[in-house]
Amino acid sequence: MDWGIHLPHMGVQASRDGLIAFAQRAEELGYHSGWVSDHIAWPADIASKYPYTPDGSFPAPQNLPWLDPIGTMFFVAGCTERLKLGTTVLILPYRPPVLTAKALSSLDVVSGGRLILGVGVGWMHEEFDVLGMPFDHRGLRSDEQLELFQRLFTEAQPSYDGRFYTFPPVGFEPKPVQSPVPIWVGGNTEAAYRRVARFGRAFHAAFEPLEDVRTAWARVQELVQAEGRDPAGVTLSIRLYLDPGGSMPAAKSVAGSTEQMLDTIGQWQGIGVSHVLFDPVARGGYDGRFAAMEQFMIEVAPQVR
Repeated sequence: MDWGIHLPHMGVQASRDGLIAFAQRAEELGYHSGWVSDHIAWPADIASKYPYTPDGSFPAPQNLPWLDPIGTMFFVAGCTERLKLGTTVLILPYRPPVLTAKALSSLDVVSGGRLILGVGVGWMHEEFDVLGMPFDHRGLRSDEQLELFQRLFTEAQPSYDGRFYTFPPVGFEPKPVQSPVPIWVGGNTEAAYRRVARFGRAFHAAFEPLEDVRTAWARVQELVQAEGRDPAGVTLSIRLYLDPGGSMPAAKSVAGSTEQMLDTIGQWQGIGVSHVLFDPVARGGYDGRFAAMEQFMIEVAPQVR
């Protein structure tokens, strides 16, 4: 089992020193990867429904400090050596794709090949409006972006002529160190599952009940096989709360005592999960999350088989 940890790039305690200490300690403890989330600016009034709360409300207040995800990964790349750097998830239609590709390729180069490109299509219509980007056909736009990335990342003189994006033959250097860059696809729709089948190295589920993920994973594997790919080449990842105090919904958490955590992890392993990304939740703000991260890797992770 690989363990990922969400980096503290959000909230009032997001800071230079905190990021350095957290990322370096995660690497020392043996975490596989450090992850960032993607929001840029959103208005106070949001009618769009957030997919991961029962009432559809977005839990982040409007004035929440939120460091740029790609910039945060560049920063963490400079203060770590082995920690892989992932996005959970990068909202592809928020940004012009060639510019995004340049940033991602540069990140993979300067990090020595540590990028995991977790991708999604977004849900908050209001944020698209703030950014001046189209909300319509965002799934198809995302698919074109992934095709476009593949060309930019691999071809000597790439070009692209699609429905939404087009550019003539260009020079695009340097290429990423990794070939291909691993793409982890998030989402809980049929379109997302098909995106995994076409492009994904992993299906990256988030805060979904185990039985829902089991069903989704079975569908993903069917679609992967229909694409002529080997299902064994696609892995299953789940994002959950790391919640020693048991304050979050149990279906979305690894919580409680060491024994309880081991039991929960065993259930996720049983449906095929091989990577767990933790959002640490604990009393005491940054220090509490830091302690939860340490406690898990010292007391729980060594007992997982």
